[in-house]
Amino acid sequence: MPVTEPVTKDDVMTALRSIQMPGSGRDIVEADIVRAVTVEAGRVSFILEVDPAQGEALEPTRAAAQAAVEALPGVTAVSSLLTAHGPSPKAPPPDLKIGRHPTPQAGPQAVPGIRHILAIASGKGGVGKSTVAANLAVALAAEGKKVGLLDADIYGPSQPRMMGVSGRPRSPDGKTILPLVNHGVTIMSIGLMLREGEAVVWRGPMLMGALQQLMGQVAWGELDALIVDLPPGTGDVQLTLSQKYVLTGAILVSTPQDIALLDARKALDMFDKTKVPVLGLIENMSSYICPNCGHEEHIFGHGGAKAEAARLGVPFLGEVPLDIAIRLAGDSGTPAVAAHPASAEAEAFRAIARRLIADRIV
Repeated sequence: MPVTEPVTKDDVMTALRSIQMPGSGRDIVEADIVRAVTVEAGRVSFILEVDPAQGEALEPTRAAAQAAVEALPGVTAVSSLLTAHGPSPKAPPPDLKIGRHPTPQAGPQAVPGIRHILAIASGKGGVGKSTVAANLAVALAAEGKKVGLLDADIYGPSQPRMMGVSGRPRSPDGKTILPLVNHGVTIMSIGLMLREGEAVVWRGPMLMGALQQLMGQVAWGELDALIVDLPPGTGDVQLTLSQKYVLTGAILVSTPQDIALLDARKALDMFDKTKVPVLGLIENMSSYICPNCGHEEHIFGHGGAKAEAARLGVPFLGEVPLDIAIRLAGDSGTPAVAAHPASAEAEAFRAIARRLIADRIV
C-alpha cells in the first residue's frame, strides 16, 4: 500500500492558489488575504482576512478554500476562519512614516530571510531598467523562486503601476511594514506610501534613511531573491545599498547605443569601487520586429551591450526586444511575462531568469 507523504505548508498554499478572489482576476494568495497558515500532523488551519464590507460575500470563497485543502492527500482536518478587520475608532493604526536620517550601521549586513539581493542598475534613465526589474522578478517567480521586488527609485517610483498594486501598506506596530503581493512577487515601493502625484523632496540623508527602512523594516519573509530596482546613475541610493547590505551582485541594463553604454561603464566602475560583483549586462530595446511585415529594425543599434560586456569581461545575460506589448503590459499593471507568457518578449525575460538560476546566482 503506498505511503502518503506528509502534507506541507507549500502544498496548502498551492491548493489555496487554485481559489479565485471574486471580481479581481487574482487568486486568494495573490490577493494577500491568507493569514496564519499552520500545518501539524495532517491538521491544517488558516485565516482569510478581508475588508469588513466583503465579509459575508466571501463566505463561499472560504468554503471553497477549505474544500480545496481538505482534498489534499495527508490532510486529516481543516479549520478555516473568515475575519474582517477594520480600524478601531479607539485604537487607530500606527502612523508609519518613511523618510528619516540614516541610522549608524557597522559594515555591510545581510537582510534576514533573503538569500540573494540583486541590484538592477543603469548608468542613465530611459533605458527600461524598471521594466526589466519587474519582468525579471515575475520571470523568476514563474520559475518557482520566492521573489521580492523593492522599488528603490525614491524620486521616480514606477513599480506600483507596473506590478498592479495600490493602497498604503499596513503596519501592525508603526515599525514593521507589511508588503503587497501580486503576480507571485512580494512588492514594496516608496510610491505606495505617497499620494498619487506627490513629489519626494528630500536631500541625500533622507534618501539613505528611507532605503534603510525599506530594506530593514519590511516583512519580506523567506525569499530566494530580492530584486532592487535602483534609480539611474551613481548617487546616494546606490552607494547606501552597496555599502550597507551584502549584495549578491548588480545587473546593468543598457540600450545598444554608444551614449547609453558610456553611462553603463560609469555604473560598472561605481560597483567595482564599492566591491559589488557585476553579474552581467542586459541589452534592452535590442531590436524591433514590424508586426505587419516581420522586418527587423535596429532602431537604437544592436549588439552594443554584448560587445561592451565582452570588452569589460562581464557576462552578457541576454537581449530584450523593443515591443509595444511590453510597454502596454507594464502600463496595465501586468508585466509582459505574466500578461503574454507564450510571447517572444516574455521568453526573453524567462531565458535571463533561467540563466541566473543555472549559474546559481539565484
